[in-house]
Amino acid sequence: MKLSHFPRVVLTQAPTPLQHLPRLSRLLGGPDIYIKRDDNTGLALGGNKTRKLEFLLGDALAKGATHIVTQGARQSNHVRQTIAAASALGLRTTVLLEERIPNTDDDYNHNGNVLLDRIFGAVIEARPSGLDMNHELLAIGERLQAAGEVPYLIPGGGSNAIGALGYVESAQELLQQINQQQLDVHHVIHATGSTGTQAGLVVGLQGNNSHIPVLGISVRAPRDRQIENVTKLARQTWELLEIRGEFPTDTVEANADYVGEGYGIPTPATLEALFLLARTEGILLDPVYSAKGFAGLLDYIRKGIFKAGQNIVFIHTGGAAALPGYRNILERYAAVYEN
Repeated sequence: MKLSHFPRVVLTQAPTPLQHLPRLSRLLGGPDIYIKRDDNTGLALGGNKTRKLEFLLGDALAKGATHIVTQGARQSNHVRQTIAAASALGLRTTVLLEERIPNTDDDYNHNGNVLLDRIFGAVIEARPSGLDMNHELLAIGERLQAAGEVPYLIPGGGSNAIGALGYVESAQELLQQINQQQLDVHHVIHATGSTGTQAGLVVGLQGNNSHIPVLGISVRAPRDRQIENVTKLARQTWELLEIRGEFPTDTVEANADYVGEGYGIPTPATLEALFLLARTEGILLDPVYSAKGFAGLLDYIRKGIFKAGQNIVFIHTGGAAALPGYRNILERYAAVYEN
């Protein structure tokens, strides 16, 4: 795969560790669990979007961009990392924060990622839920262009074919680590939302003929829609890389049983996963993405779908910077968990 043909900037401290979780594996009595620490990518407290931004901002610079425009939910990890990366490259940013979650408090609205967005520096505009956010991005781009800027628009999550290249690269990095550690990996599992991470992983693993299956635990969309969206982007990424043959659409797996009431609203299983990993292995998940994905992993183990003798890799996509935005929920659950 010709990743070197695409413009790129270096933002990630790679390779990120592939770490065994011995205490949690013993506690659950199931497979050996490994975690790919993409919460440790290095930029702006880390996270999976950094890998995508290497290719997106490389493309932006190649096209002479002066101003980056993107969007996400108010506590978006993608927005935080995009602002930080653009600042490091001397580019201005405008970000649109969608009020996607109802009945939020002051911590959610002003702490966590939102506070970091302001520290890293950007023009921040709010948008109500329900708008076509891609249309809103286009409108901002037109406004900036009229003011003499050269805008570069990045979709939510950095999830287009160029952004997905970051997780094609990550899949190749993971395969090297699996070989170095002499592991026979049964499944890769992670939280899937805007689809770029899963699409890149599937293309990278399938394009390298590893045939390791990837399971995406949806944090928002129903299963059929998530599979459709991931498949569409994976096919575009496959074609961008000019990989021979057709993309194998039957390799896209998703499960939406752990979404709960909706995006950004933690379930009891989400919170249990967050506290369990923190108190057995000292690793922080986030309540929007990685803890929902990890809740799915725990359920698969407890139901015997993932079994003793197997090796399972969980991709930690980061997001702990959002934890202060969920202070009240986490404090209430801590009291329950300790009893």
